[in-house]
Amino acid sequence: MGKITFEFEEKDKEPITVDIFKGETVLDVAMDNDVNLHHNCGAVCGCSTCHIYVETGEDLFPEMSDREEEYVDRARNPKYNSRLACQCKLNEDGDLRVRIPDQSVIIGH
Repeated sequence: MGKITFEFEEKDKEPITVDIFKGETVLDVAMDNDVNLHHNCGAVCGCSTCHIYVETGEDLFPEMSDREEEYVDRARNPKYNSRLACQCKLNEDGDLRVRIPDQSVIIGH
């Protein structure tokens, strides 16, 4: 088990810290804790709407697949620490921090 802190680009939102368990994805934890994170493809690595920035804890996830990289490249404002939340499954216990891009500009779920 670890802790995940969700930070937001949207200025009116405060960070949220919750538990994350080995085998859970960042998207699963976000949905379970009412954190707004779009996921138009249903979490099958078929879009880029669950794009996040992994600020700390990148080594707790599997390496990015070629397919994920292809969709990250299509995301709004991708950076070196960009990932898709549906593909970030916790491999080992530890704490992490992710930043969620402004969701108000995304049309989706």
